[in-house]
Amino acid sequence: MAETKGAAGRSSGMNVDTKLVRELAELLAETGLTEIEVEDGDRKVRVARGGAVAMAHAPVHSVAPAAAPAPAAPAAPVAEAPAADHAGALKSPMVGTAYLTPEPGAQPFVKVGDSVKQGDTLLIVEAMKVMNPIAADKSGTIKAILVENAQPVEYDQPLVVIG
Repeated sequence: MAETKGAAGRSSGMNVDTKLVRELAELLAETGLTEIEVEDGDRKVRVARGGAVAMAHAPVHSVAPAAAPAPAAPAAPVAEAPAADHAGALKSPMVGTAYLTPEPGAQPFVKVGDSVKQGDTLLIVEAMKVMNPIAADKSGTIKAILVENAQPVEYDQPLVVIG
């Protein structure tokens, strides 16, 4: 365990298990989650990544958010569909990372305006190092792609609108 020292070399009383923090940060990356909090007796550790997370009060034993990896080059703009169109959107069946291409540098599975048939692969959601193809639930035209390549996604998050 690491112990923080004050300016005069005195112990501040806060013990931080850096190994635990690193393990939790790795778990965030593997699962695509944005935040994990564990509690062990009077010790509470919270690790978060990505955008700002507001907290009403900071617990005495909180840990600063883990550094998020540097974002990749900006992706092409994602087509926006009106909120009403999201009602019938194909949703993510799991938490993970969405990939719009079969491999880095390859062409995307689909683009806005493409015609698809039921069962066609639209994208992949990686969860726990397993690549899960997400197939069209109906035939139609791609009206909107609501996620970017390599974007973390949550369970039941709208991914693609097929019209």
